[in-house]
Amino acid sequence: MNKRTGGGNGPTALGIGWIIVILVALTAAVGQSFGRFSFGILLPAIRDDLGISNTLVGMLGAANMGAYLLGTLAVAWATSRYRLIKVMRLGLVLATLGLLVASVADSAAMLAFSLFVMGVGGAFLWIPAPVIAADAMPESRRSIAVGLMSSGIGLGVMFASVLSGGLRSSLGDSAWSSVYQTQCAIALVVLVLALLLVRHQQDLPSGSGGLGGFGALQHMSGWLPLLVAYSAFGFMYLLVMGFLTTRLEDDNGWYSADASLAFSVMGFAMIFGGPIFTTIAQRLGVRKTLAIAFGLWPLMLGVVLSGVFALVVPACVILGLLFSGLPILITLYVVENTTAADYGPSFAAATLAFGIAQTVAPPIGGVIADQSGTFLFVFLLSAATSLVGFFAALRLPKTG
Repeated sequence: MNKRTGGGNGPTALGIGWIIVILVALTAAVGQSFGRFSFGILLPAIRDDLGISNTLVGMLGAANMGAYLLGTLAVAWATSRYRLIKVMRLGLVLATLGLLVASVADSAAMLAFSLFVMGVGGAFLWIPAPVIAADAMPESRRSIAVGLMSSGIGLGVMFASVLSGGLRSSLGDSAWSSVYQTQCAIALVVLVLALLLVRHQQDLPSGSGGLGGFGALQHMSGWLPLLVAYSAFGFMYLLVMGFLTTRLEDDNGWYSADASLAFSVMGFAMIFGGPIFTTIAQRLGVRKTLAIAFGLWPLMLGVVLSGVFALVVPACVILGLLFSGLPILITLYVVENTTAADYGPSFAAATLAFGIAQTVAPPIGGVIADQSGTFLFVFLLSAATSLVGFFAALRLPKTG
């Protein structure tokens, strides 16, 4: 990886670096946790309050993921021509705007529009975020800076889950609007702080990268198995995150508060997944660590399918670690194996494949659930997909 400008070694520079890392992690929470993952937490309330089917709910999720896909295409172009900090700022503005629209949405169509805007914003925000955080720190601390991006996302998911559970207990299914209103207020504060404090030094991009960034991606060793692994993760994780609370409530008869607790525990674990797995990767390498993470996924899903509260909650802890650890390992691989010029288009191209997979996952999951009357087969499909990721991880170069 070419050395970049950023994080100095003095105490003042290090302190400023940590401030930037924390703020970038919070922007990741706004774009990913609030703008994308909150929908899965609020799905049962939205479905019942608006009186729509699982299939239509899956289509709403697809609007968000499809927008993320389109946003990724745009980011591949934008990062070849504009500095990463400008791309991230635009993403944060769009994510905040989407939350504002969702907070006042009173129909499925209006909610779909807000989810679309948040999806585009999430792509513009997330792709530059890891390297902006990494460049704020000295060389020895850059991997932990990348890992902390997932901590921000986990914190946001946990907050959204706790907030949703509390408000639904008092306000009923209509509480989903109040959740988005609270998230919008937080997003506005983060937006102001990020615009004022987050900086990133980068030469003006050259304008190359190929269609969708794939020209730049192919310069990276192991790009094809990494693409397969990232696609597998995109498909398998959303089948679980998007339908976990609904599975527990509909199939296992859990109360909404208990289902929210399971999601909260998973969100709490996500805070630690990135730092834990990046630390393991420093000892074992990204390849082995990624394979281990993919291998644990179907085992934990088997436990969740039991529906036994005392077993599901600990399994959700492991799933939370995997939710945040897997994509951060993939991100870390790209950060470590691309040049400064190729990073933006390369990660955008990899995220494009990821985006396609997660775009088709919600409607497929919704249709399977409606046709079978259970979410069992949705979770089994996720487990099978994780095996594809497992074997793809083993195909990565043994050194890199």
